[in-house]
Amino acid sequence: MATGGRGAVVAMAAGSTLSSASVTLFLLLVLPRVSQAQTFFFSFRQPETCGHNQYFDISALSCVACGSNQRQDARGTSCVCLPGFQMISNNGGPDITCKKCPEHMKGVTEDGWNCISCPGGLTAEGKCHCPTGHILVERNVNGTLLSQATCELCDESENSFTVANALGNRCVRCEPAFINTSKSCACSEPNILTGGLCLSSTGNFPLRMISTARYGELGISFTSEWFAKYLQSAAAACWVYGNLTSCQALGNMCVMNMNYYDSSTFDACGLFQFIFENTAALGTVHSVSFWRQNLPWLFYGDQLGLAPQILSTTPLPTNFSFKGENQQSTKLKFIAASYDVRGNFLKWQTLEGGILQLCPDTETRLNAAYSFGTTYQQSCEIPVPKILTDFPTPTFYDVYLEYTDENQHQYIWAVPVLNLNLQHKKMFVNKDSSSGKWLLTRRIFLVDTLSGRENDLGSQPRLIRVATQISLSIHLVPNTKNGNIYPPLITIAYHDIDIKDPSSQSVKVSFSVTYEMDQGEAHVQTDIALGVLGGLAVLSSLLKTAGWKRRIGSPMIDLQTVAKFLVYYAGDLANVFFIITVGTGLYWLIFFKAQKSVSVLLPVPAQEKRFVTYVGCGFALKALQFLHKLISQITIDIFFIDWERPKGKVLKAVEGEGGVRSATVPVSIWRTYFVANEWNEIQTVRKINPLFQVLTVLFLLEVVGFKNLALMDSSSSLSRSPPSYIAPYSRILRYAVSSALWLVIGLIQIVFFAVFYERFIEDKIRQFVDLCCMSNISVFLLSHRCFGYYIHGRSVHGHADTNMEEMNMNLKREAENLCSQRGLVPNTDGQTFQIAISSQMRQHYDRIHETLTRKNGPARLLSSSGSTFEQSVKAYHTMNKFLGSFIDHVHKEMDYFIKDKLLLERILGMEFMEPMEKSIFYNDEGYSFSSVLYYGNEATLLIYDLMFFCVVDLACQNFILAAFLTYLQQEIFRFIRNAVGQKNLASKTLVDQRFLI
Repeated sequence: MATGGRGAVVAMAAGSTLSSASVTLFLLLVLPRVSQAQTFFFSFRQPETCGHNQYFDISALSCVACGSNQRQDARGTSCVCLPGFQMISNNGGPDITCKKCPEHMKGVTEDGWNCISCPGGLTAEGKCHCPTGHILVERNVNGTLLSQATCELCDESENSFTVANALGNRCVRCEPAFINTSKSCACSEPNILTGGLCLSSTGNFPLRMISTARYGELGISFTSEWFAKYLQSAAAACWVYGNLTSCQALGNMCVMNMNYYDSSTFDACGLFQFIFENTAALGTVHSVSFWRQNLPWLFYGDQLGLAPQILSTTPLPTNFSFKGENQQSTKLKFIAASYDVRGNFLKWQTLEGGILQLCPDTETRLNAAYSFGTTYQQSCEIPVPKILTDFPTPTFYDVYLEYTDENQHQYIWAVPVLNLNLQHKKMFVNKDSSSGKWLLTRRIFLVDTLSGRENDLGSQPRLIRVATQISLSIHLVPNTKNGNIYPPLITIAYHDIDIKDPSSQSVKVSFSVTYEMDQGEAHVQTDIALGVLGGLAVLSSLLKTAGWKRRIGSPMIDLQTVAKFLVYYAGDLANVFFIITVGTGLYWLIFFKAQKSVSVLLPVPAQEKRFVTYVGCGFALKALQFLHKLISQITIDIFFIDWERPKGKVLKAVEGEGGVRSATVPVSIWRTYFVANEWNEIQTVRKINPLFQVLTVLFLLEVVGFKNLALMDSSSSLSRSPPSYIAPYSRILRYAVSSALWLVIGLIQIVFFAVFYERFIEDKIRQFVDLCCMSNISVFLLSHRCFGYYIHGRSVHGHADTNMEEMNMNLKREAENLCSQRGLVPNTDGQTFQIAISSQMRQHYDRIHETLTRKNGPARLLSSSGSTFEQSVKAYHTMNKFLGSFIDHVHKEMDYFIKDKLLLERILGMEFMEPMEKSIFYNDEGYSFSSVLYYGNEATLLIYDLMFFCVVDLACQNFILAAFLTYLQQEIFRFIRNAVGQKNLASKTLVDQRFLI
């Protein structure tokens, strides 16, 4: 059907009414068909594989034989006539016709169309040959072909001074160097012929020149074909004639040799230095002592200590800013005078557009390198074949910074270069950290594939040299308020590449722009703050240690005391580092991003090391403090005092005696278990939601875009357009932004929790105190040997183990003030106390508790009269009875009294009175027993989580990973706190751990 359809179309186009058979016949004869056996592959041929009498057909992509009396041309894609044959016709390509020349006219004209008689011999191509100094003449001036060609001798006499040109078809005037030296076009002895110039042997110009290309990185030196051909002539023309182009070419050769200068050898830089020293009479250019007339400016001199004077003595007479309508003040306008390798001036060109940036990118991103205040980094890997193709010859640049003064006059300032490959006295002096040993230069290039060619300039180079690192650094003038800067510095490092297998070789290159300022004053201020706050931390730690000594009832200063002081000092010093680092980070964030006239610049990565060290130390010390608090919390002594009393007696069968007897009604243990479970649940209750904290901070950083405030540029925008350049992140700014957000979100949660959530929704701490009172259970808690907390939960109704009706009636009476108040002291509401117990009281507590610790000890210490369970029950009842009687003032030798803490005691967190004979109960309206829970250590936990988040981010530069790891470690430590705390709770309260959930 497809064939019939196409036939119908053809028939209609022909305008005829063909029958079906006619259409079929037409298709068979006219339309092309594809045979099922036809193939679509053929032999692959390269043009150079064709024979001498064949040409490469660019249409058929195969070799085709030339016609008779023909051979392959130089390109290999057409044919030419054999020597002794003239062309009769030529229709282009291989379509030519050749005819043999007669015997008396065996030569063929240069254009190949005619035969001619030659005065001398023939060339290999069958053309007439003339001796050196002669030109071949085949036609008259009007174009008439001569019957016999002639060889005309060019007139080298004083009247003409002509010689044959390179093609041998014209007489041209010989070089002035020949005429000036020998008064002819011949350079005869004792004169010297070099580089197409004739030089006199007289004079003091050095003749022992070496054409060596030095590759110091590889430790290789060899004779460069480019230097061998042109070094001597360029130097001679520059020295003898002051030729500007030759002087530039000589300077380029010196730069290609990495400005290497040795006074004992006359290589490129040696010759340049010789000319520089012997042309002082010519004067200087623009009053620059290093810039000699006729010569390029290559060096700043070799005096030690000169570099610091050039770089940090005279600021540029212009101001720069981050914001403003004047683009001149927000852009660094660098321009360069560019020269080719032969010394010809090419043009003035701006560095915008990536002139010095080998990595390809969009023009917008490339030009962002010169936006003032934007730290710029670019790197990539370039294949060697692309370098060889794109840079057949080097281009040289003298870089300047263009600026406008107050009178709108335009000036340029020479930008010095720090070449890290420069050798002075066989030492790489520019790699020294001290700028006093640097030797600055001026001219640079990006790629040199020319000087590394050994024997033939058209062959592949043996070595190439590539500028792999180019860094432009801008230094801010100290104490400036208007954005004054010192002259920028270009730091460049070249990499020598030994060409072995170009197709598999590549080179990594980078370009960067950095901004620096003297951080000495900032370091001094930081040291002062660290010293002052560190001293306060020592005082605070001493006070904490003294309070701890009083609370454990030990007057001796032993190794444990020293260890405790160090732990306290670690926590206080961690807070000092935290305050300093957050303050420093916020200072840089606010003052750098908000400034218009530039007065501060961000520390560079090398200057951030001190800050990062402070952050790391702060985190390590805070982690130690956190672990110390965690261990202290899970090792506290706690006991639940059950005030419930039996409600009478019941008859009870006595096993083994076959009878019954009366027994007291047992008190339910479920109230104790319930209170213990509630205590277990509030152990890790916090004032903030850790998951909400992490997710909110991450949302603000990654989605809202606060992380863009940490970019090392002048923009304070939270968003960046995709086509624009994204500057690298500052670690200080990342720390400042993330810590600020973490603190703000955390404080908002704490305020919300205290002002709204605890008031109107749920207050777990107060609810626990109420639960104790409703359960008729008090909590006796010792965080230190002789210090702890007491929650008075004794029911004002006498019983808590009752039915629903009585419970509701009790609550109603309490609400209508028809019963006494809940406080430990009659007619008061004080239920929570800080307690300082006497040593006698603690010893008695330990003796009772000792029976419990024995069950886990050696078998020989266990009582044989009863089981472990019976010992635990007995210990529980004994402890419950003792602590109840202690609260009821039964033991006069271990009594206590109640008082309020002094204001200074509350501020310092220590007690001035020692519980010698009587214990002391301090009224505590702030529920400070929460200090043994997460709830009372929110500041420590918040700062620890913050610093953990920031340390991970500083290490990996990834907010998402930092958030994930922060939440993960929170959950791990929460699990450990609950698990170990639950085990300790069961051990200390004599409650079976199986009933703790």
